Amino acid sequence: MHFYWLFQFLSVLLSLLLLFHVGCPYGWTRFYRRCFRYIPRRMNWAAAERNCLSMGANLASVHSSREYHLIQRLTAYHGYRVTWIGGHDEGIWLWSDGSRFNYRHWCRGEPNNHHNQDCLQINYSGNSEYNNYHECSIYMNNLSD
Repeated sequence: MHFYWLFQFLSVLLSLLLLFHVGCPYGWTRFYRRCFRYIPRRMNWAAAERNCLSMGANLASVHSSREYHLIQRLTAYHGYRVTWIGGHDEGIWLWSDGSRFNYRHWCRGEPNNHHNQDCLQINYSGNSEYNNYHECSIYMNNLSD
């Protein structure tokens, strides 16, 4: 009889551990199997990526329209400010997390590589598309996943 209760207890404990493990940390937003967090602190693209890495994440990569609209909604509370995400140009566009750059939602005329634009931002001039920005050293907010 004691084994039954021990088994029940261990089953519940394992379920709780799995729930915690597959959930998102406090302050993060879950979207399918990914977690996102808007960081309302201004920093350049490299510092933003390092900040995300310190939390076990990367700047956000985007792989679908639904994902894009979710991350954009995360900036809404802060007025849809211009925000770094993980795209960067190394001759081809890549995500900082190493995933395929398979979803593109560029502003009209982008990417144009004007003045060696190498880093990706969202919410440019209130626009809902990507914009490549020439100064990766410009300070703006960022979004981790």
